[in-house]
Amino acid sequence: MDPVNSAILDPQIGWLILAIFSVVWVILGWYWGRKATELEDFMLAGRNVGMALGVATAMATWVTSNTTMAAPQLSLQLGIWGMVGYSLGSVGLMLFAPLARRIRSLLPHGYTSGDFIRLRYGKTAWRVFLVISLFYGLGWLISLGMAGGVLINALTGIPYQFGMTVILVICVAYTLLGGLRAVIGTDFIQTILILVGIVALAWLAIQHVGFDDIHSAVREERPELLNLLMPAAIMFLFNNLLFGVGEIFHSNVWWSRAFAFRKEVGFPAYLTAGVMWMPIPIVAGFVALSAPALDLNVPAADMIGPMVAAKLLGVGGAVLVFIVVFSALASSLDSLLAATTDLITQDIYRGHLRPDASDQELRKAAKVIVVLLGLSTWLICLPRLGTLAELLYFTGAFVASTIWPIVAGLYWRQTNTTGATLAMVLGTAVGLASYFLIGFYVAALIGAAVSMVVVLASTWWWPQDFDWSTLQEVNPEKTQ
Repeated sequence: MDPVNSAILDPQIGWLILAIFSVVWVILGWYWGRKATELEDFMLAGRNVGMALGVATAMATWVTSNTTMAAPQLSLQLGIWGMVGYSLGSVGLMLFAPLARRIRSLLPHGYTSGDFIRLRYGKTAWRVFLVISLFYGLGWLISLGMAGGVLINALTGIPYQFGMTVILVICVAYTLLGGLRAVIGTDFIQTILILVGIVALAWLAIQHVGFDDIHSAVREERPELLNLLMPAAIMFLFNNLLFGVGEIFHSNVWWSRAFAFRKEVGFPAYLTAGVMWMPIPIVAGFVALSAPALDLNVPAADMIGPMVAAKLLGVGGAVLVFIVVFSALASSLDSLLAATTDLITQDIYRGHLRPDASDQELRKAAKVIVVLLGLSTWLICLPRLGTLAELLYFTGAFVASTIWPIVAGLYWRQTNTTGATLAMVLGTAVGLASYFLIGFYVAALIGAAVSMVVVLASTWWWPQDFDWSTLQEVNPEKTQ
């Protein structure tokens, strides 16, 4: 299929929208980040983020390209449980609410999730955790960059490489200008655009194609999508739940916000964001189920969302989809760029190379790292790698293996350091093996189960006492 001929929007309209958003986001990023003169302002927005911005940034960051594009793909592949299972990603946000309060209390001067692992479990576990976190962070960045190229190509016919390049350059630019202040400020506006757009799309889709017609077409052409006992779909349901929990519990994207929010804000902000996020994948997935009724020829499963919405709603719908998904992409890309930069700056540059570096030197290093991350992502994204869901769930075993070491480490004094390290290593290894031997829909499930057994068994048999006051120290000594 020729993407230029099948696209709903003219490429010139696509370039115009890209140009407008590029200018707006960069100007807003500069405006909100102009006061980020100190390292703590640049990395953590001065640790003074309030409730409204807190809910908006948590929700906008979790409404990723994967929510708006992979959720429809999974609905097309796994049916009802595909979109419902994806909505369980909201459980991770809600469960992180009490953890955010605990994190802010135990590590009042913390910068990254790596700070906690290093202080709680030591340098070996820290290094294992850094490998997992950086691999996941880069994988997520790549999936977001790919999604940008796929979206723009599907809707406008603009070549994949061009669209992917534009969105990466935009996000790198305003993250570079203002750090987390710029990210959170733009997230607020992006959240409003996403919510308004999703509600409008759902209402218009129901008006154009009724529930009865959608159900009849699916039952006739793809009856397996209505099968609530489909084994792969049921496994995916639980796998995605644990994958979402693992993503949030370990990722510095969420830890950096726990440090950035005011002390009383973390719990209600994450809880509210989780509740508001839950229906979004269901709405996005529902759109894909109308594909049989529309008799669409879908060249790639992860293009189903934009193609269905554009077919249903015409040029205006295509523009609306473009804005919604573009906002979702930007809100996640900038957050991930900022959080991964913090992790590299604090835990690798400062932790392993320059422990005596001044705040000014660290701020300069952070800016260089933002650019290098963007460039690395761009180079890897140039040849498109599989589908979004395949790429995303490859990291499931990695992130799920960290759930139990983090939760146990935050609440149990006697969690064993060696056990926590082994839990991450073995959980990742067995989860990856299951990914290739069984399927993507079990990697996180099995990885989390193995990690749980190791943490619980080691804590039971070889308990260690931990002094919570150790977590007050943040700046790492030089690692040999």
